[in-house]
Amino acid sequence: MKITVLGGGNGSFAAAGDFALSGHEVRLWRRDADQVAAHRAAGSRILVKDHNGSHDVKLALVTTDMADAVEGTELILCPAPAFAQSDIARLLAPHLRDGQVVFLPPATFGSMIFAQAARDAGNNAKASFAETGTLPWLTRKHGPFEVAITIRAKRLPVGVFPLDQAPHALAVIGRAFPDAIEACGDALSGALMNAGPIIHPPLIVMNAGPIEHFERWDIHKEGTQAAIRRVTDALDAERIAVREALGYGAPHFPLAHHYAREGEIWMYGRGSHDRLTDSGDWRERIVLTEHRYMREDLRLGLSLLVSVAGLAGVDTPLAKAFLSIGGAVCGEDFARGGRTLQTLGLGELSKAELQTLLRNGF
Repeated sequence: MKITVLGGGNGSFAAAGDFALSGHEVRLWRRDADQVAAHRAAGSRILVKDHNGSHDVKLALVTTDMADAVEGTELILCPAPAFAQSDIARLLAPHLRDGQVVFLPPATFGSMIFAQAARDAGNNAKASFAETGTLPWLTRKHGPFEVAITIRAKRLPVGVFPLDQAPHALAVIGRAFPDAIEACGDALSGALMNAGPIIHPPLIVMNAGPIEHFERWDIHKEGTQAAIRRVTDALDAERIAVREALGYGAPHFPLAHHYAREGEIWMYGRGSHDRLTDSGDWRERIVLTEHRYMREDLRLGLSLLVSVAGLAGVDTPLAKAFLSIGGAVCGEDFARGGRTLQTLGLGELSKAELQTLLRNGF
C-alpha cells in the first residue's frame, strides 16, 4: 500500500524503514530542508537493524512538500511528539482527501487536533483520524539514516474519530500492521490507552537525582525499582478508573502486563521489558526540563488525564501530584499550560455531548 510517514525522529524512521522493508511504497515528510537534502543525497535510503540483521531499504520519496508527501496515499502515519502535532496538523489539513486515514501512535488525544485543523481549513474530505496506546516500535536512531528496532508491537488498541468511520480506518491501518490492530472504540478511548503518561512520569520524577547526576542513565533498568513500580501501578489505576467511569470496557491494557512474565500479553508482547533493557539503547542523557518524557508525557499526557477525569467524576491524586512536581522542576504551571478538554475546545461539552461528537464527528 502507499503510506506517508510524517516526522524525522526515532518513531518516524522506524515506521518508514519498517514499512519499506515490508514492501510498502513509503514517502517520508519532514520540515528540516537540510536533512531532507542530505537524505536524498544518500539515496533516500534507511538502514534498518533488527534481530534478523541489517536491511538497506529505499523510500519512494523524501520531501519537505506536504502536498507531494500525501498525494494519493492511503495511510498517513504521524509518530511525532504531541507538542509538534498542532503545527503538523495545520500543514496537513488542506491536503487530506476522502478515505485517507491519519494514524497517530500514540497521540494524547491528538486525533482531535488533526480533525479540528482539517475543519478549520475548510476541508470537508471524509478522512478519519485514529490513535493507539504506544509507538508500534521500541526503537532508537543509530545514525542520521539508520534505525534500530528492538521490538515490534504485538497488540495495538486503536480508537477512531469519528467512530462511525472505524471499520474503514481499522481496515486501512490493519494492512500496515497485520494481526496487531484491536478496536477499542472512539478516539478518547484510544487516548486513554496511552502508556507514556503512566510509565514515564514516575520514572523521571522519582529518578531525578541520578538522571541529573550521571551523564547517562537507564530509567528502565536501574531506574525501575519496586517502589517506583508500585507508584506506576497506582497511577495506572487512576487511568483505568477514568476509562471505566466513561463506559469504556476491558481490556484496559494495564501497564503491569508489560513487566509480567505470564498472564495477558501487553502491547509489546512477552519479555519486552527485558529486551528493552538488554539493548542498551535507553541508557541515555535526559535533560529533565527539555525531554519529551517531561514535555509530552508528563505535561500534556497527565494534564489531559486530569482534565478528562474531572468530566468523568474521578479523583486522580497521583496524576495531579506529578503535574505539580514536574511543573516545579520546569518552573511552569503544568496544570494550566498543558493539554485539557478546555484547550482542545471541548471544555463546554457534557459527557453525553462529547460522546456524540466522538461518534458522529463535526
